[in-house]
Amino acid sequence: MRLLVLGGTEFVGRAVVEAALGRGWEVTVFHRGRHTAPAGARSLHGDRTSPDGLAALAEADGTWDAVVDTWSAAPRAVRDAARLLRDRVPRYVYVSSCSVYAYPRPAGYGEDATLVDGASADAGQTDYARDKRGGELAAAAEFGADRSLLVRCGLILGPYENVGRLPWWLNRIARGGPVLAPGPRELPLQYIDVRDLAEWTLGAVEQELSGPYNLISPQGHATMATLLESCVRATSGPAELRWTDPGTILDAGIEPWTQLPVWVPPDGDLHDALHAADVSRALATGLRCRPVGETVADTWRWLRDLGGVAPMRPDRTAKGLDPEVEAKVLGTTHPA
Repeated sequence: MRLLVLGGTEFVGRAVVEAALGRGWEVTVFHRGRHTAPAGARSLHGDRTSPDGLAALAEADGTWDAVVDTWSAAPRAVRDAARLLRDRVPRYVYVSSCSVYAYPRPAGYGEDATLVDGASADAGQTDYARDKRGGELAAAAEFGADRSLLVRCGLILGPYENVGRLPWWLNRIARGGPVLAPGPRELPLQYIDVRDLAEWTLGAVEQELSGPYNLISPQGHATMATLLESCVRATSGPAELRWTDPGTILDAGIEPWTQLPVWVPPDGDLHDALHAADVSRALATGLRCRPVGETVADTWRWLRDLGGVAPMRPDRTAKGLDPEVEAKVLGTTHPA
């Protein structure tokens, strides 16, 4: 199998490349050259935002069996790549997001849920939801519904994370002491390990799947407690999880999702949107999700190999809670 990955040097793209190489596939990575592609992959360099930025791809010899595109900015970049490749690749896989569904999203929403308005395949960069939907429209317009696969991911965790969610929790818990653990303990979480995302995507290519798929763990796979307790075990630090009522957290002005990554309060539209998707379609086509503890332990091992400092995408917001705010909410004094 010959695979082309647009991106392929960071987080999701890197996981897809490594999984494909692990299957013995021949992999070409088209990227800007800011990071090194995994060993064994062929590199083509170009910047999709620049004039003639696809020249190296246009001039490359041969064809591929599938292309995987992880782009998340201006949809017209997806349009241009798809237009260039439509006669050289039989299937276009676009890594999208559950953000393409209109908000609020009802609990249990599936792939037929209402989509955001205002997206266009020809648009420049707007906002994340419309950019991802525009990327979907671009892929489908150039390849057709039967030759395009739309992978609508939810929260993505695991090694190579460059968004700052799980790495923040691991580093915070590794420091030890009282840790503000946002409750309730049994709050359901949905996420996808980036390696499970990659394996399902490659399996979908082999099955010649098309259309949209919600790709995230099934409901019941994880809770706030299983995630944070796995962090305590992985780091082996002297942390004390202090489970705190959601009302107390919100009254303190702490922002869910950003200041306390992954967490949002229960019984609200935001929790339904982020942690209550229907993934039965993906499960029926081979999605398998590894245990929470494995995702956490492997991410901690990767993070330690980097000296504890994870890479961060410049276009993503900073994550984490100020120690002084945490100490105030817990009723303790943060040491100077």
